[in-house]
Amino acid sequence: MSRIQANLLLLLAAAIWGGGFVAQSTAMKSIGPFWFIGLRFAVATLVVLPFVWMENRKAARPLTQRNWLSFVLIGIALFGGAATQQLGLLTTTVTNSSFITGLYVVFVPLIAVIFLRRSPHWVIWPAALMALCGIYLLSGGSFSHLTIGDFLTVICALFWAAQITLAGSAVNETGRPLGISATQFAVTAALALAVAVAIEPISLADISAALGEILYVGIFSSGLAFALQIIGQRYTTAPQAAIFLSSEALFGASLGALLLGETIGPLGYAGCALMFTAMLAVELVPELTRRRDATA
Repeated sequence: MSRIQANLLLLLAAAIWGGGFVAQSTAMKSIGPFWFIGLRFAVATLVVLPFVWMENRKAARPLTQRNWLSFVLIGIALFGGAATQQLGLLTTTVTNSSFITGLYVVFVPLIAVIFLRRSPHWVIWPAALMALCGIYLLSGGSFSHLTIGDFLTVICALFWAAQITLAGSAVNETGRPLGISATQFAVTAALALAVAVAIEPISLADISAALGEILYVGIFSSGLAFALQIIGQRYTTAPQAAIFLSSEALFGASLGALLLGETIGPLGYAGCALMFTAMLAVELVPELTRRRDATA
């Protein structure tokens, strides 16, 4: 596969994820947020299971109890991210959600600094400041204009960052990315359905009305896009992968405007641009620095 083909696969994955924000938003016209989360991740679990079976056949050693515990913790972090993102979409726009969620790129190295005591690359601090300024501009120049949904989405980005940090460690230890995916999907589905049964009404008519969104996010966002990411990243460079995958936020905002008629003011666009720049800086600058040092 050529690098151009690989980058196009990554761009397609980002477009699918961007469309997922629209599906998540429109689904809640018919179904409660926790029912949607539970059903979408139940579908995602079923989609990934055949690939897990193939992965297990090639595994060099069985998983330990400690490995399974780490997988469950990853699932809890994923549930926290999915729940706060879905609840946030009740009171924020797809545009805000897609860009604020993307800040997990900035939060991942910050978590490594705080909890893992890793020395950060210098770009982390200006990127974090840029991200904060971006949220300020997205609010129209006043944090008081941010909705509860915006704040929930910031928490969502923190959960995503924790999930990515835990998953990265688990993949390095076990070499089971698909097993981790299936387990975290199953844990998230179980937790969400438990909450849904307790607090949200449901009917077959509700599920039928939101079935298109459930299947789109469950099959394409969680199954197909994940596979495209894994394949594409094998045949391109890390900086290029970062650029194409970060375009998820741009696709989310564009599709929100096209399909839902969302609009934001000039300050909002400036905030989106600032946050997108922060995301790219965190991904690209350390990699480019390593490449420069390696060739020096």
